[in-house]
Amino acid sequence: MRKNRHYLRVLDLSASEITMLIARAIELKSMRKNTVEYIPARGRVLGMLFEKPSTRTRVSFEAAMYQLGGNVCFLASRDLQLQRGEPLKDTARVLSRYVDVLAVRTFSQDIVDELAVWSSIPVINALTDSQHPCQILSDIMTVIEMKGNEVEKLKIAWIGDGNNMANSWMELSARLGFELHLACPEGYMPDPAVVDEARAHGARLALTTDPGQAVDAADVVNTDVWASMGQEAEAEARKKVFQPYQLNSVLLGLAKNDAIVLHCLPAHRDEEITEDVLEGAQSVVWHQAENKLHIHKAILEWAMGLV
Repeated sequence: MRKNRHYLRVLDLSASEITMLIARAIELKSMRKNTVEYIPARGRVLGMLFEKPSTRTRVSFEAAMYQLGGNVCFLASRDLQLQRGEPLKDTARVLSRYVDVLAVRTFSQDIVDELAVWSSIPVINALTDSQHPCQILSDIMTVIEMKGNEVEKLKIAWIGDGNNMANSWMELSARLGFELHLACPEGYMPDPAVVDEARAHGARLALTTDPGQAVDAADVVNTDVWASMGQEAEAEARKKVFQPYQLNSVLLGLAKNDAIVLHCLPAHRDEEITEDVLEGAQSVVWHQAENKLHIHKAILEWAMGLV
């Protein structure tokens, strides 16, 4: 078994590793559909350290590990000695002796980075305030299923907040070469340091405050909630700022006729996305949500050295 194969951000992976994981996830999806039994993780345990609530990420990681034949130990931060001041490095070293891989959903990227430094098991970033690297792989898996493997020829639009998902999309552009147009309000653009780093790694980015410009002739149109977890106090103020960035039928009409719509969910209907677009013929959000299960299987296999 390989040790310390962490996945903390998209730039941790090469382009070939990303395409390998997506191809493997598609294969695992087919195996699941055809009821092929495959349990390489028998006797292995996934630890899940979650400081933020979750529906899709938690259930898909748990189901993925169970379907691979392993077991899961869910660890809510409120139940751990971290709440009483135990250092992260101590927690990391102890958990490394109990479980085989650790998925972490937390606030600061520094937390997953520190856990990775001190862990002798793979650490997987299941979401931080600045990155969502597992979600982005299920997103691009969905794009490949719908649009084919030549993603470098696509124009992908991001509409809304310059949040963790925007950051991960930029890093993915650096690895896979597609054209990424981000439309965000003034004051809500992605962190310039993340933009600069992504560009230094080859990302093809265009940033604008005009959502129409970003969506024009796009192959993929992507949005997310206007207020992420931890920003609830800003929600009402953000609604006013972000209203022109709502993904509705008028805005979607500027994209290509066969454009697909992504949203990582949960969606606030008729806020960042209208009901008719979310439930419309161009929406692939339910495929996207399902693909979290399959990409998480591929990531777990890879991290634990099972393939």
